[in-house]
Amino acid sequence: MADSPVPNGNGGAAAQPDDLTPTLNALAQYAKDLSFENPNAPRSLQPQQQGPQINIQVNVNAKQLAEEDFEVDLRLEGDAKIGAEVLFAFELTYSGIFRLRNIPQDQMHPAVMIECPRLLFPFARQIIADAVRNGGFPPLYIDPIDFVGLYRQKAAEAQVQGGIA
Repeated sequence: MADSPVPNGNGGAAAQPDDLTPTLNALAQYAKDLSFENPNAPRSLQPQQQGPQINIQVNVNAKQLAEEDFEVDLRLEGDAKIGAEVLFAFELTYSGIFRLRNIPQDQMHPAVMIECPRLLFPFARQIIADAVRNGGFPPLYIDPIDFVGLYRQKAAEAQVQGGIA
């Protein structure tokens, strides 16, 4: 019984010193910045003749905190407009601290920039939905995001600019 792994609190077994299994653990998650604007209330809350045009931008940034630890920021910005009139606008930076162990160096950047925001997204999505609902509108449930596609797009843009993806 002494050889049995002890749970680590995240539903998995604690890593043994000789265990080389790749792992990605979320150590913390938090809203770093949240803004919701309803600039034309109460007029914007009246029934509208047409549905709004929804615009959403997504960005992912990361910085290394320690050898195995990274802070990843998932930034969601958006607004809803009818014509030129803004019904609502929001900005959210939802962040997490992740520990990545035993991941090959050539796979580290994709893991940080794809897998970490993929884990953060459902929580950020719910925060936006709640903020929009609390602003007097039906909740806005953002469609799932293709983080692999976003990563490839950013890598292509960086390559065109002569930078590193």
